[in-house]
Amino acid sequence: MESFNPKEESLWKSFYEDYPVNNEFIWLNNCGTTPVSNRIIGKVTSYLKEYSQKGILNDSFKYIEVKNKIKSILSKLLNCDPIELALIHNTSEGMNFISYGLNLQKGDKILLLQDEYPSNVYPFEHWKEKGVELEFISLAPSEEEFFQNLKKKISKNVKVISISTVHWCTGMVFPLQKIGELCHENNIDFILDGAQGVGHIPINLQSSNISYMAFPTWKWLLGPLGMGVLYIRRDKLKKLKPIFKGQNSVDNGEEYLPYKNNFRNSADRFEISTSNFTDWVYFLSSLEILDEAGFQNIQERLLALSGFLSKKLTEIGMTVYSDNFQNPTAIIVFEAPGKDSTEVAKILQKNNIVCAVRLNRIRLAPHVYNSIEQLQKVVDLLKNLP
Repeated sequence: MESFNPKEESLWKSFYEDYPVNNEFIWLNNCGTTPVSNRIIGKVTSYLKEYSQKGILNDSFKYIEVKNKIKSILSKLLNCDPIELALIHNTSEGMNFISYGLNLQKGDKILLLQDEYPSNVYPFEHWKEKGVELEFISLAPSEEEFFQNLKKKISKNVKVISISTVHWCTGMVFPLQKIGELCHENNIDFILDGAQGVGHIPINLQSSNISYMAFPTWKWLLGPLGMGVLYIRRDKLKKLKPIFKGQNSVDNGEEYLPYKNNFRNSADRFEISTSNFTDWVYFLSSLEILDEAGFQNIQERLLALSGFLSKKLTEIGMTVYSDNFQNPTAIIVFEAPGKDSTEVAKILQKNNIVCAVRLNRIRLAPHVYNSIEQLQKVVDLLKNLP
């Protein structure tokens, strides 16, 4: 998909100018980590200055207000209820909360993805000691072929399917709607690693029948390193056993004594205790900036940038594997024919182009603060590889 509206170019130019990283690098590893913008720096600085003068009694940044604003924006983006969201530290933590809280029995089976990111594998490995089998679903050249591979794995013993929204190495979008229907028909918990999807592609948690999801803030949402979000569908809240308990987990926890027994009737029960509030301010700022631009506009711009880059790479003879999928994303995976991808990546990095190598192929992922001119520079460099 490649479409550029001249009327919107001023918006994207403002994003470009707001990111100091553009003075040093062409940052195309946005599905890994994202740098910080001047607007976000300004917001966090404002909070820290006020905190230095008034501490938690400051007027502009109230704990509950910031939390509620974050959850409000995310709930609209994902079509869920704010009470189904908890603010945590990262995807791995969320997946561990989910995995250790499940009620599985010996002989049950969990289906995971082949070549999945570790945060969606390691948290489930403890189940093997309890007689639960972990089985991996083979990747495939197309979404439909993958779905057929998955269907063949379904049996009465399968109790959990845990996959990603988008594969971190290939850029394939998994058919969440069809998998959700399959899980509903077979009474299977559907768990999602949303790291490569949230903010990047449309996700409807309700219509896709997602039971649980975890994702970080520092990829497509342009948020801080070390912060994440946990989603627990309302009907699963009391079924998922908390593995930790803290003052924020219980009803009226702000009243420290007497001790409380009842967990909160929301995903807040997984927030446990005091969080890094500076990260919350950072994340709220990034969400407000994206929301102001419009998440649909953001997602369309991502596809326009990746579509431009994919087309240009193909024109200069690169083999672009991510073009083979039915649903395009902003993750571009390619090879330079006859050349070692690691060596090509070194050339890119030597020229201050930040990329990654995954499964022996080069991965590029632009975001809205990248420009067409930057992408053209990448193409020109690759065109003249030694």
